[in-house]
Parts: sequence; C-alpha cells; structure tokens
Amino acid sequence: MATTQWTTTLKVRLILYHKGEILLLRQTKANGGNYTLVGGTIEPGETATQSLIREAREEAGILLRAEDLQLAHVLHKRTRNGHRVTLYFKATRWEGKLRSREPEKFKEVRWFSLENLPKNLTHTVRHVLAQYRQGKMYSEFIKK
Repeated sequence: MATTQWTTTLKVRLILYHKGEILLLRQTKANGGNYTLVGGTIEPGETATQSLIREAREEAGILLRAEDLQLAHVLHKRTRNGHRVTLYFKATRWEGKLRSREPEKFKEVRWFSLENLPKNLTHTVRHVLAQYRQGKMYSEFIKK
C-alpha cells in the first residue's frame, strides 16, 4: 500500500489598511493574474513577523516594524497533498513608497475599498477577509 507524502507549510500575509482601503498585489498573468495580499512562506530561521517584514520589503517596497503588526486571523487550508497554515497580520503603519518590486510575480500594487474588492481576488483572500470582518480569528478552507 503506497503512502502519500503530506507536507505542512507555514505562511504569512499582510492586511494593510490606509484611509479605509486595503492593499492588494496583482499577480502577473503567468502567476494567475489575480489580486492577493503581500506575504509568503516563512523561511528557515525566521519568525512570522520577520518573514512578513522581509516579504513586504521584497514585494511592495515598504518597511514594517514588528510592533506595528497585530495577528488578525489564522487560516488552516487543506490542499491536495498537505496542510497550509497562514498567519494574517494587520497593520496601519509603514514607511516607504509602494511599488511592485518583483515584476516577474506582480504587475501592480493597488488600494481597494473593502466594499468594492476586485472580482479577480483569490478565493482564499476573499474567504479570509470575510471571516476577519466577522471578527473570526480562525477559519478553515478546503481546496477542492
């Protein structure tokens, strides 16, 4: 009997607010073409906040401080061959000029009203933002 190799991945994402709007990155067509949040996989030796600070600088050109990050939601997503746990941190303060610093991955950085999110927002981000706005700290998402 063959066994399936299951993996567990730990990720971080940023819910960055400014004047009632949220920051989203638009993926290049090769990467899906959808809008998503700043963030990525926590690298070996990093804490969650260190990873998010690094990802924000790499992807959007902004500087965050750990003391300005507040855990807002935890998502457990079951995928075809494993588990993904993503920690979503909220922030309202940052430094720097917003710009897409990884043009091979993201073609633009843009602010959106929570009441008027883009149609091509990733399903996972749409789910998380709905849960977060309902005050839920934890949710599960099963990829079909």
